[in-house]
Amino acid sequence: MQPPLLPRLLVPRLPFFYGWVVLGCICLAGFARQGPAVAVLSVFVVPMTDAFGWSRTEMAGAVSLGGVLAAFVSPMLGPVLDRRGSRLILCLAVLGTGFATMALSLTQSLLVFYLLFCFARMNWAGPFDLGLYGALNSWFVARRTRATSIATLAQMSGLVVMPIIAQLAMRDGGWRSGWVAIGATVLIVGFVPVWLFLVRRPEDVGLVPDRIVAGAARAAPEPRFSRAQAIRTWAFWLLSLYTVLVYPVQAGVSLHQAPHLIERGISPIVAATVISFFSAMSAVASFGVGFLPRRWPIRYAMLLAAGLLSAGSFGLIGVVSAEDAYLAAGLFGLGIGGISTLLPVAWADYFGRESYGAIRGVALTLQVLAQAVGPVLSGALRDWSGNYTDSLLVFGLLSALAAMAALAARRPLS
Repeated sequence: MQPPLLPRLLVPRLPFFYGWVVLGCICLAGFARQGPAVAVLSVFVVPMTDAFGWSRTEMAGAVSLGGVLAAFVSPMLGPVLDRRGSRLILCLAVLGTGFATMALSLTQSLLVFYLLFCFARMNWAGPFDLGLYGALNSWFVARRTRATSIATLAQMSGLVVMPIIAQLAMRDGGWRSGWVAIGATVLIVGFVPVWLFLVRRPEDVGLVPDRIVAGAARAAPEPRFSRAQAIRTWAFWLLSLYTVLVYPVQAGVSLHQAPHLIERGISPIVAATVISFFSAMSAVASFGVGFLPRRWPIRYAMLLAAGLLSAGSFGLIGVVSAEDAYLAAGLFGLGIGGISTLLPVAWADYFGRESYGAIRGVALTLQVLAQAVGPVLSGALRDWSGNYTDSLLVFGLLSALAAMAALAARRPLS
């Protein structure tokens, strides 16, 4: 597939590695990805349930159903990513997400909300994830952790900014204005850079990963697993188990965090700032992970991230003040930031970039199904018990089990 015209003109003239331009496109697309993130939807839960009389479980079901849809499309998109690259997938994901979230301002019924939000959430969970990390892992090997930390930092900055954008728009025009603001932000930030500048892989423009010219010194040999070979390793299933344990926690707590804090006596605006602080701590962890020495086993960092997730979940149970909320959300955010950065790196480091899309597509099915369970479980337990204590206990225990799975997940032998 021919690279876009602008990269072909720019690459011979640039005094630096074109992968940094690609990383910039990935960062902007990652920021735009957060339009239908659960942390953003969280600020819409109270006004929309008040307006329509929906239960928390009904609203959370849209997150879960969108994840189920992504579970079906991800294995099919993975091989397409390996053949065609990320540009087409990311452009369609940005356009679909932007228009769908903007159209949520027209919601008049639960059915319309489900149709639009499930589509946007499917893009968030499947095409965006594959496109962003597929492009990144194609362009970076030795610097993969550093580049991934920067890309994840950009995504976390979207989680910091998007809820504030929505909250400010809602203050003047209600929740419908909030969705218009979110959709417009997705389209403005995400589409043009990806369309103009993203290139499938460095070899398409005469480069190699991490280096300026194809004749540069070679890095250590990469693992080269096919999807069938990867599935036959213990590492694949232990990374998958880790994923299945942490992502219900990530989605379940993130979506219901604001309603939980409001029920604990925290004002809505303070709850929104707590969510932004949680996202900021996620960004801090994401960036910090990039400075870990590459020689350190990545499973130890994954263990620490799961432990922080567990501590944050348990800490949210006893929140009685804004200070308590910031502390618990901060710990939780540090864990999420670590996991968001470390898992894509682990999949690429363990199995290589040649079949990354196909392998990650299968793993992503498990991830988005796990994410689908979290919000519904949390909402159902809240509707049953009247508070979020039981769900937070469950999520704390799941995170602790994930820490043990991380410890066992050793790199497979090629």
